[in-house]
Amino acid sequence: MARQRARELQLSENELVVAREELDALHDELYVLACAVDDVERDLAAAGRPTVSELRDAVEWLLAAAKPLRDREISPSS
Repeated sequence: MARQRARELQLSENELVVAREELDALHDELYVLACAVDDVERDLAAAGRPTVSELRDAVEWLLAAAKPLRDREISPSS
């Protein structure tokens, strides 16, 4: 079905139609991850020599921001 739809839309093998909603959600999750990375970099630089608790908090924040991307599946628009 997907190949037939791609032919109808005259898409090459390297092109894919994705719903705007899915693409927006992906961009949102990437933004959250980018902010988490910036926050952790800033916090660790300000801490000088971070404590174990600060490092744990940083890792937890990064994991919380990264897990939605790890679990995301993007399906072609129908």
